Amino acid sequence: MGDNLLNIKVQDYINANLNADLHSLLLKKSPFPEVSMQEIVQQIKGKQVALKKFPFLLKDGIIFPPQLNLEQASSEKTALYKSGILQGEKFIDLTAGFGIDAYYLSEHFNEITLVEQNPDLLETVRHNWNVLGKKAKFINRKLENFLRENQETFDVIYLDPARRDNNKNKVFLLEDLSPDILAIQEKLLLASHKVVIKLSPLIDIKYLISVLPDIFRIDIIAIKNDVKEIVIFLSKEKNDSISCYCVNLESNEPVFEFEYEDEENAHATYGEPEKYIFTPNNTILKAGIFNLISQKKRLKKLHPNTHIYTSDSKIDGFPGRIFEMEIADPKSIKKKSQYNIISKNYPLKPEEIKKKYSIKDGGENYLIFTQSKKGKIILKSV
Repeated sequence: MGDNLLNIKVQDYINANLNADLHSLLLKKSPFPEVSMQEIVQQIKGKQVALKKFPFLLKDGIIFPPQLNLEQASSEKTALYKSGILQGEKFIDLTAGFGIDAYYLSEHFNEITLVEQNPDLLETVRHNWNVLGKKAKFINRKLENFLRENQETFDVIYLDPARRDNNKNKVFLLEDLSPDILAIQEKLLLASHKVVIKLSPLIDIKYLISVLPDIFRIDIIAIKNDVKEIVIFLSKEKNDSISCYCVNLESNEPVFEFEYEDEENAHATYGEPEKYIFTPNNTILKAGIFNLISQKKRLKKLHPNTHIYTSDSKIDGFPGRIFEMEIADPKSIKKKSQYNIISKNYPLKPEEIKKKYSIKDGGENYLIFTQSKKGKIILKSV
């Protein structure tokens, strides 16, 4: 598998063309009769993706799979976070894919099993793990068949269902994923004390809770405020509440922890803008805990539909950005001046605002166009 690709001259050619135009490269004839130009370009793409998503694979001897498998693989950063919350004796990944999650999540386990239905992809992972000195049991089988025949019990089962249908369209409901989570959830829980499932950041959390009675934990994981994945935890053990964690990696923001039921019982207070303005990060917005943030952090909300908060004091540990601002008169906004524009619960989008006020985007100062209970307002950096 891939022996010809590992030839030193082929590898030198790949490394020499990491910044080449790949479309132009594909039009050329391969200088190696035993390796096609398509295979060479695939390896170049793999190294380019690895540089950003999983740099630990930038080692001699590593083989990269086709583009689709690279796109579906988790990033090293989110995998590292998840590895810190899982441990036990036996770990199994039922949808191993390119093995990035399994490589990290299995770090605190003694026995590791990887199940993958694509034989070529599984062989690639087996080869790479040998290069990296990581041991596992590799099983080439469909997940459903494995569960039907399995007699073992695992401390943790992990899976990352495919989120595209046969027409390559994205799907989000659990029954539309591959595998169908609703159809196999009982079998999963018979084989493990804990089932961990990675899902799309677009999936609805209320829907998840309504269809998965055994859910006990939800992690909303972002990197630099870009929500990358929703991770859910299932267990047959009785749980009186669902613990939720809003995690914004590569930021200085703390993890925000709460019980899912807390939002239903929370009450927001409202007020007009004060000295400090607080805008929650996207994990908080995804969680929908708009009243809880007000109550827990003792902040006033500007409007029921404006998820912006205010206080006369700068508080520590807020999961988002904090600005020192004042209410601005629209006439005070100078033409051709430069601002970062934020529009929340306001009739105009940032592009429309820039055009209306003849201002440029960027710089160090901010303008927030929003609404309080008294009506539309503009907030300006102090």
